[in-house]
Amino acid sequence: MAERSQQGGGGRGRPSHRSGGGSRRSGGQPPRANGGGRRQPQQGGGKGGGRAGGRAGGSGGGRRTWDVASGQLPKWVSDELARVTPKAKLAAAGETLQAAAEAFADGKHGRALKLAQQAKELSPRDATVRELLALSAYRLGQWEQALRELRTYRRYTGDTTHLAVEMDVLRALDRPDDIDALWALLAKLGGSRAARDEAKVVYGAHLLDRDEARRAWEVTNPGRIGADPEESELRVWFIAARAAAELGDRKTGRRLFEAIQQADPAFPALDELDRVTRD
Repeated sequence: MAERSQQGGGGRGRPSHRSGGGSRRSGGQPPRANGGGRRQPQQGGGKGGGRAGGRAGGSGGGRRTWDVASGQLPKWVSDELARVTPKAKLAAAGETLQAAAEAFADGKHGRALKLAQQAKELSPRDATVRELLALSAYRLGQWEQALRELRTYRRYTGDTTHLAVEMDVLRALDRPDDIDALWALLAKLGGSRAARDEAKVVYGAHLLDRDEARRAWEVTNPGRIGADPEESELRVWFIAARAAAELGDRKTGRRLFEAIQQADPAFPALDELDRVTRD
């Protein structure tokens, strides 16, 4: 499950994490965070900005994917749970994990967190349990807990899918050196295109936070604007447009704004991007 957050508003800092709404292209799942605007989570305080609620796995560690929006756990997740859970606790762990997945899919992140914590007591070594626990805590702005569980998930799986979320939590905790280290780790380990795009969004926004627009542009520069872009590409273009505008190249920023607007007129924070890229 790849965590997504909603495009942020204006100003500098961190875009906000939201559990729903946003882009019409998101298929009912929350779009990932976007701009250099300061973000507040939908539930709970804090600052974050990665992506929440898509698919699990499918990058650096080669873990298979599952669609968290369905709330249904695939057989391989159940098989994985069975391998690491005492037999006497397996039925309860499976039922609790399923209930946590359904709650997360319904946007009931407080309930998902509570159930995932119960599942952790039954099966502390299961990666999906730790993943749901991490993402639920992230959605609630419980940054320290989210960071612990994200790191545990990564240690168990070697998967880089949620590195952008981990970076975003570190933005909320104001740990810039650790963000830089994770960016370097993703470059070393690799990941899916979507995971790399999400990392570009968060890292680019992080660089804008630090008044490093030139580096933000180098990270997010799309090179070319293709037809029918993926949603993750639009978020990268958003950061690139902001970086270009901050560098004084409003022509390039405007071209990216217009490409986003054409691809998705309902894309969040377009009004703000319109303002900062206007000649």
